[in-house]
Amino acid sequence: MTEDRELFIRHLADLSRRADSGCYYTFTRFLGLAEQSALREAAPRLAVPPVLFGGCEGAERVIARFGDGEEIGYDEPFPIVCLEIAPRSQKFADKLTHRDFLGALLNLGLEREMLGDIVIRDNVGYLFCHADMAEHVTAELERVKHTDVVCTPAEELPEGELYRTERRRVRASGERLDAVVAKLFSLSREEGQALFARGLVYADGREITRPSYTPKAGERISVRGHGRFIYLGYESTTRKGKLNIELDLYV
Repeated sequence: MTEDRELFIRHLADLSRRADSGCYYTFTRFLGLAEQSALREAAPRLAVPPVLFGGCEGAERVIARFGDGEEIGYDEPFPIVCLEIAPRSQKFADKLTHRDFLGALLNLGLEREMLGDIVIRDNVGYLFCHADMAEHVTAELERVKHTDVVCTPAEELPEGELYRTERRRVRASGERLDAVVAKLFSLSREEGQALFARGLVYADGREITRPSYTPKAGERISVRGHGRFIYLGYESTTRKGKLNIELDLYV
């Protein structure tokens, strides 16, 4: 375990202890996949288990809240605000990407831990950010790439699911995760296996180091730099013994 990881786990244990002994809620900042993996590793050292939420069902970056609601006697919402970042004129706007929105936000001097997911729908960005930063972002964010934008608190999320998925099917010799990842993202078997060695593969926020790992139905698999999907399991077997594996790919 690296020193930084150990310090982070100690921080989590302290937040949990203070919530338990003080009978009030404590919160982390937004946690990325590696931090979520550390949180799961820290479970035996936590006085109370956390609740995770990123602002919307399906969010990848989440905040952990420590505290037992029955003991505390009330519920405290997560300090998350959803901001809508829209071009002033869609007609003259660039085609904006996740990298464009994130770069513009970091250029404001924000730390990544204050920012949650950024979801783009119809060239409009929806940012989940820490409540402490919402006013600063709405006041200061005026441009993304070469496009003038208006940033306002989102009164409601777009109609339908904010996190959309498409059903996909891959054919593999087995349910090994390296084979599934390689087939889905059009990688060689060696390239797929290398992702595990580099610490880029996660299942429900837990780092997976074994390429032979068999995912469970319903697990969210994240492959940094490539995408994420919900593993559904194999649907059928071909006459040659291959498995037709189904999954829902986030798009």
